[in-house]
Amino acid sequence: MNKILVTGATGHLGKATVTKLIEKVEAKNIAVMVRDAAKADDLKQLGVEIRVGDYDNYTSLVNAFTGIDKLLFVSASDMSNRVQQHENIVKAAKEASVKHVIYTSFARKNETETSPVAFIAQSHLKAEQWLKESGMAYTFLRNGLYMDVLPMFLGEKVLETGAIYFPAGEGKAAFTLRDNIAQVCANVLASEGHENKIYDISNTEAVSFTDIASILSEISGKTINYVSPSKDEFVSTLVSMGVPANMANFSAAFAEGIKQGEFSQTSNDIELLTGKKPTTLKQFLQQLYTAQASN
Repeated sequence: MNKILVTGATGHLGKATVTKLIEKVEAKNIAVMVRDAAKADDLKQLGVEIRVGDYDNYTSLVNAFTGIDKLLFVSASDMSNRVQQHENIVKAAKEASVKHVIYTSFARKNETETSPVAFIAQSHLKAEQWLKESGMAYTFLRNGLYMDVLPMFLGEKVLETGAIYFPAGEGKAAFTLRDNIAQVCANVLASEGHENKIYDISNTEAVSFTDIASILSEISGKTINYVSPSKDEFVSTLVSMGVPANMANFSAAFAEGIKQGEFSQTSNDIELLTGKKPTTLKQFLQQLYTAQASN
């Protein structure tokens, strides 16, 4: 039986994957890599093996990956260092003789420096390239834009203000629930036949923020309007409200990516790999905002 390791196991995607994987694979065949073992008590109680490793510490990665057949490589969240971190992981996996690496990449259309999200794309493109060149079997899960980040884009008080203020124009995105992505990760880890394949893990529908405003209006019974300012106006408005400039620019970059259709590609691969249709945006918003609307 394959020994499986999940990196980033105390993060949202890693932890969700482990909880789903343990329904399919015996705990003794699952290991998780964490930076701080003290934060993995809940995972330890599931019976999985805890290994300590840090994306910045190459030796720790080789040690953590030793004896592992299938590795779920969850992409790093450290924007400034993750190109180096990704190189560390690929090299360490190869040195530790890992047979198959499943990598959480991202959906995109524009792979050049002209992409508004090129600062994110670079580390994914390099990781895919290094994995292809490594000689290890690989599977790329090109994940759509997380549905879970939408509340950040919409604003905490969207139902109170009655307005969505976000510079995405009429661009559409196939927002994808992280829990659906975790189910895909678990299924791919627990089954065979995915070697050297690329899957587009995005939703079957792409929606605009005008669509989102319409759905929120229907859910809440209030009129929710969508306002798409210029990128510069958006950033200056957020900064004037106390939002750090780097966070404002980060949101604006994603908005521009949505505006340009970077995340609009749809796919049936979630249903192909899980046997279930992905959660729709309307289902997600209903669950999130119905309780708020009644308050």
